[in-house]
Amino acid sequence: MGVQNPSEIVSSVRESVTSAVESAAAEATTVSTAVSSQVGDFIRTQRNAAQVSLRELARTAGVSNPYLSQVERGLRKPSAEILAQIARGLKISAETLYEQAGILDRRSGTPDTVTAIRADPALSERHKSVLLDLYESLATRPTTPTTQEEQR
Repeated sequence: MGVQNPSEIVSSVRESVTSAVESAAAEATTVSTAVSSQVGDFIRTQRNAAQVSLRELARTAGVSNPYLSQVERGLRKPSAEILAQIARGLKISAETLYEQAGILDRRSGTPDTVTAIRADPALSERHKSVLLDLYESLATRPTTPTTQEEQR
């Protein structure tokens, strides 16, 4: 086995690093696209449930119609500020969109229950927030026996 000259070592290392960087970049793009698509799908679903047109939501959120369309299709990843504007336009909490976009950690508990609370049109945003906080505290608290009989 011969000794490699320094230029061969540098070339080999450069190829390895380039390959690793390209792989990491491709993975990051895939994750980013998946998150963008997920938040876009969620926005579209909420907009349709509220029976609001794309144009109307764009106007109330203060963003351009083409930009909002691109967000819904997962082609653009909106900033936290834009998500807050869209949330105001949809009359939902910004926290909801932040969770969908991966900016905030999701609340604990059953996703169906959390979704049902968020989707209930009879609840104000304040009521939804309080219910979600209460539900989260109950869902994460360990269950303890309440009577002496259950403790035995």
